[in-house]
Amino acid sequence: MKLLLHICCAPCAVYPVDVIRQEGIELMGFFYRHNIHPLTECLRRQQTLTGYAQDIDLRVIYQQGYDLEGFLQNVVWREKNRCRYCYYDRLRSTALIARRGKFDAFSTTLLYSKFQKHELIRDIAQSVASETGVKFYYRDFRRGWKEGIEKSKQLKLYRQQYCGCIYSEKERYLTKLTGRAEPNAGFRPEQNIG
Repeated sequence: MKLLLHICCAPCAVYPVDVIRQEGIELMGFFYRHNIHPLTECLRRQQTLTGYAQDIDLRVIYQQGYDLEGFLQNVVWREKNRCRYCYYDRLRSTALIARRGKFDAFSTTLLYSKFQKHELIRDIAQSVASETGVKFYYRDFRRGWKEGIEKSKQLKLYRQQYCGCIYSEKERYLTKLTGRAEPNAGFRPEQNIG
């Protein structure tokens, strides 16, 4: 089988790539960029993935351009459901490239993270498979969470602190600043963040 794997970042790819290769599947990666903010974060994640992919002899397709505005236009007024759109766009983009490249199936490293909405990802991927005619390869990679983290630390891979979108960046760092889990809780623009 020839599989195209959507890769959100190098650390999240470690365990899934190992598992897929152990199954004897021919594998290629796909790095989607439009949702990652800021651009410097996107480039750092891509650079880390490029180095890791070279080290393990994994070919990767890197999405061209950086359409952050398009991503934001599609989630504005739907911020509470932004993950649904983001999952759909990344998975659909992966499936369409898989179809053009005559891959047998597509999958995603999003299924590795215990912080992502696993069932929603699987449901959307199955819908995208029906829509595009490309089979969805499902595996619950979360069982390798600790193993993947340890290996990524041993490899000294850059490990980001948020999923990638501007909203998750805000939530991550605002919570750190205020000590509260809810967005905007106690934040005053005049506070010194540095």
